[in-house]
Amino acid sequence: MAVHSHSATWTRRRFAQVSSLTAGALSLPGLSLPAAPADIAIEIAPYTVEASPKHHFRTVAYNGQVPGPLLRMRERQAQTVEIRNRTSDPEVVHWHGLHLPSEIDGAVEEGTPLISPGSSTSYTLVPEPAGFRWFHTHTFAGKNLTRAQYGGLHGFLLIEPRDHPGRYDREIFLGLHDWGGHFMGGDDGYMNPVYDVTTINGKMLGYGDPIQVQSGERVLMHVLNSSPTEVHWIALAGHSFRVVALDGNEVPQPQTVSMLRLAPAERVSAIVEMNQPGVWILGEVRKHVQATGMGVVIEYANATGTPVWTQPEELVWNYSQFAAAGHAPSTPPETASIELVFDSKFQGHGNEELWRINGQSYPQIESPALEAGRRYRLVMKNESLDDHPMHLHRHTFEVRRVDGSPELRGLRKDVVLVRSGGTAEVEFVADNPGKTLFHCHQQDHMDRGFMMVFHYA
Repeated sequence: MAVHSHSATWTRRRFAQVSSLTAGALSLPGLSLPAAPADIAIEIAPYTVEASPKHHFRTVAYNGQVPGPLLRMRERQAQTVEIRNRTSDPEVVHWHGLHLPSEIDGAVEEGTPLISPGSSTSYTLVPEPAGFRWFHTHTFAGKNLTRAQYGGLHGFLLIEPRDHPGRYDREIFLGLHDWGGHFMGGDDGYMNPVYDVTTINGKMLGYGDPIQVQSGERVLMHVLNSSPTEVHWIALAGHSFRVVALDGNEVPQPQTVSMLRLAPAERVSAIVEMNQPGVWILGEVRKHVQATGMGVVIEYANATGTPVWTQPEELVWNYSQFAAAGHAPSTPPETASIELVFDSKFQGHGNEELWRINGQSYPQIESPALEAGRRYRLVMKNESLDDHPMHLHRHTFEVRRVDGSPELRGLRKDVVLVRSGGTAEVEFVADNPGKTLFHCHQQDHMDRGFMMVFHYA
């Protein structure tokens, strides 16, 4: 445990990535290469995940572990990073949630070069904003369920703030992931991944070491959903979560809830009062998912017995409860509104669908030009049958409305789940010039064109 005190779209994207390969170390305008050994060294190399003695997954990993190493950085304190690619495929590291230059953010669509097999790259980054972030691969997978985010190539990243939200005794980092399986066609003809195994920190329930706690402790749990495609619901039998941050950003109104919902790439930080001595299960709320392994044992000191699970009766989650109380101010008249309609286009049996924004798929899509310093509202309308976790690179946005809710304020995130048939509206200030990727965080949807790039100078 991490405990501390083939479609045309695929072909086009693959060509774009391969054409961005670096020949060796990366040299970028305005970014200095470190003369001394790097503060942080990351090696990407083949690795086998042992989820249980009967479940092994051949993949690649950061520094020989899944999840990768927990990286701690100080806000705005420059860090030199060296990344070595010891695999047979091009790789890139995306620093999810950080406000970095496009050249090192970690997406080839923004201009970050891929690291070719056997090569390395070094650069300096200034991490901000503070909070629970993460880093992960940002490559193409297609139908290969061992590649890209399917392969679990990710790690925890904590940018140390000046003050942590809430008092706590120690921190625990938990990563949710789905493994193996195959693609299956649904009634609508679309191909979707179906997984064999689910894990927390790379282990199935009953096979990882229990998390040891002391009665009376206040534990800050940082939970990441690194799944390539699946939303997960998490509960801890006998306990509640006091949510203090979403996607690493302190919430205006902390709330005590019975369960957490995390779409792919979302993070929740919550304080758990350890006031029910015993042996408990923290796991997926839905029985059929927990049965594939997504759970971990929470064991109080000196407690024995069979781990206890209490089945919740319903799934409960609402972004609005964490927003600031009171009437939200109206959007300033100078805010520009950008309407984005999501749907898919089925290309016939034997072909994969294209995912579209305003009727276009990446890379054949208009790239909206933004004006530096201006505030924008993205009005997202999901006309598809799938939910979509939408991620904006290099910026933090404010969630303003979800599915017809009243205007919200103060709820800052970098991923928002737009439900099937639903809407979501977020606002951000274009204050980090450069190419900025906006995409669905489901690996299969991104591979099939569900992306666009904002740009401004």
